[in-house]
Amino acid sequence: MIRLAVAGATGRMGSRIIELAGADQRFDLVAALEATGHPKVGKTIDIQAQSKTIKIPIQDHTETEFDILIDFSLPAGTMHWLEYCLHYKRAMVIGTTGHTPDQIDEIEKAAKNIPLLKASNMSVGVNLMFKLAGQIAAILGDDYNIEIVETHHRFKKDAPSGTALTLRDSIIKTTGRNMEKDVIYGRHGQIPERPARQIGIHALRVGDTVGEHEVHFGNLGETVILKHNAHTRDTFVNGALRAAAWLAGKPAGRYDMLDVLEMT
Repeated sequence: MIRLAVAGATGRMGSRIIELAGADQRFDLVAALEATGHPKVGKTIDIQAQSKTIKIPIQDHTETEFDILIDFSLPAGTMHWLEYCLHYKRAMVIGTTGHTPDQIDEIEKAAKNIPLLKASNMSVGVNLMFKLAGQIAAILGDDYNIEIVETHHRFKKDAPSGTALTLRDSIIKTTGRNMEKDVIYGRHGQIPERPARQIGIHALRVGDTVGEHEVHFGNLGETVILKHNAHTRDTFVNGALRAAAWLAGKPAGRYDMLDVLEMT
């Protein structure tokens, strides 16, 4: 069994990962981790694991041996647990988004020493969408305007979503667009005529929406819409657990969900 630690254990994603991992025979859940000072540190989580209830303490550090840590915390939390994994030479799956460029550089450097999988979205369907968005943009060409629209719950802290930014990057990669010149985030006021190669990105924060992403490709005669709706967070949880199982035993390196799904 894969010994699993979960950072951000009491959050929306972390708590569900713990619940589903407890019932997954591939995993032995050994650590539930939160930031120092978190009000739930020192308390316990009851989970059903292999037909019995076990109590897992919520800790801000752990000396328990683990094989892989799944991180769904905050950017600062990622960097804290990344140091932990580097010190103990443990694999890490990062589902947290909103990292700064400097933090991303540190994550990339860490992958030289440990197996590290980072994905802006763990959904199988969304990762297929990443692939298709780039292919569609390249096929349709500059005559089609591109707009990316994402909707999440009102508690989400980063905008645009990491998924929207990965969609942006996929399109830039296949079409040769320029990140600084061709991307705009929202619009307001008097604006000039839309440049042909512009990518517009828009973030909506509405109620308890789990996650919705659309890429619109439109010219003066038609519109093509590539769309993904997540109905439940279990979509991402199952992807994260699949990633963790895949990463087990891999050599040091930087991986993503396209590697897991063999879509590279």
